[in-house]
Amino acid sequence: MNKELIFLRTFAATAAISSSLLFFSSFKPSGNQKFETIDVQRINVVEADGTIKLIVTNAGLFPNGEDKINGRPTNTDRKKRAGMLFYNEDGIECGGFIYDGEKKENGHSAGLSLTFDQYDGDQVMQLLTTDSQRGDERYVSSSLVFNDRPAKESQQKTAEIMNELAELRKTDPEAFKSKYADYQAQELIGGAPRIMLGKSRSQNNGLFLFDEQGMPRAMFYLDKDNNPKLEAYDSEGNITSSWPETN
Repeated sequence: MNKELIFLRTFAATAAISSSLLFFSSFKPSGNQKFETIDVQRINVVEADGTIKLIVTNAGLFPNGEDKINGRPTNTDRKKRAGMLFYNEDGIECGGFIYDGEKKENGHSAGLSLTFDQYDGDQVMQLLTTDSQRGDERYVSSSLVFNDRPAKESQQKTAEIMNELAELRKTDPEAFKSKYADYQAQELIGGAPRIMLGKSRSQNNGLFLFDEQGMPRAMFYLDKDNNPKLEAYDSEGNITSSWPETN
């Protein structure tokens, strides 16, 4: 009997110690963890309530299609690229940073884009670089662009409208134009670039100003031959004045 009591007491003590160790080891350490190198495909930075505020991801896990972030659907037409996506306090995407670059059969294609969005809308500021080469021809454009966006747009509503218009465009181009203009008049879709600072595809470096329809109205730039030019345009794109004056 004494041997059995000793065994049972030893067993109970061992079980209690093991349970305590298991219980306390289940809690994550609260201090900062330090690592020399981390290999990871995607990181979600979240608030205490689980709201995603930042995604750092490779191209393969870039959210699009059937993915949902903070309970909201993602852009199905967006190409998967490595980069970051930003989300505001309401869990709505509000900008991001993406980049890519690869060899092509007859050249290469590369680019990067850092954007910040209007609340529940699309890009109002973009830092953009594109670099493409086909054979001996290479085009590099780098710019900082500011855009106007429709006052009543929302990301989910815009996606619904664009899907509707895409189907209508296939079956009835005239109805598509009319419906597009109607949505634009309601300030649900549209938008236009207003200011661009940088190098255009035509290799002009300067400041480019656009009207609310996205038409160029004024330019001050150095052309590809380093000649300074100042030009103003009417709403139809015709030059109304220029400097230096041409003979």
